[in-house]
Amino acid sequence: MGLFNLFKSKSGVGGEKRANSAASKWADTAGNKRAQAYDRQEAIAELCKMGTAEAAEGLMRRFSFAIDPSITDQEEKDAAFEGVVAAGHVAIEPVRAFVAKAESLAWPMRIMKELMTDDQLVEEYITWLSRWDTEYSKFVDPKLQILAELEEYEHPSIREAVEPFLQDVNEPARFHAVAATFAQRDPASIPLLVNALIDDESVRVRIKIADTFASLGWEIPADKRAAVRDALPPQFDLVRSGKITKQ
Repeated sequence: MGLFNLFKSKSGVGGEKRANSAASKWADTAGNKRAQAYDRQEAIAELCKMGTAEAAEGLMRRFSFAIDPSITDQEEKDAAFEGVVAAGHVAIEPVRAFVAKAESLAWPMRIMKELMTDDQLVEEYITWLSRWDTEYSKFVDPKLQILAELEEYEHPSIREAVEPFLQDVNEPARFHAVAATFAQRDPASIPLLVNALIDDESVRVRIKIADTFASLGWEIPADKRAAVRDALPPQFDLVRSGKITKQ
């Protein structure tokens, strides 16, 4: 390596360290709920200018708390959102790291929608969902947010990813899993959905299943019709053809 290249390399490393140090300094303030608003807003603005992964990581900290007044909270989060998105694809890993510990995925989801195609986004959500199981958990908001978001997409990977949650111990999770499963319009889901209709203790879930079966015109398998007829909410009926109708 020539002397010039060696000097250039060392200079570059030093410049990167200085940039990282600056990002860290501003990130501490941007992510400090107790900082003065004008200090926090200055930090957010400086991080937005950097456009680096480190800056994006710092900006993500702003989504971990809320402040009063709500209009200031929204303005700061909007500014942080714009800064993360402007950083481009280098922001994806910082967003993923935030998601792994986040209590809400609303802002990460908004950001990923700006940075990914629909196919990429679905695969990303499925990866996030794979960290969850169907057992009891004290805090399940992120799982519910992912399942609810997957209701908005039709993609070949979604059905198998969400079907296990038809048996979730959490009723809202089962409800969203039903909706996301039906959104795929895949008759391969009929046996599991029929079992859910028969077995689920939630009237809301059974109404959702029955109503969507009626809308899609899917037939109930012959060996399940008696049990389905017994499980149907009062406003539904099972006709001789095996289809559910709504009265």
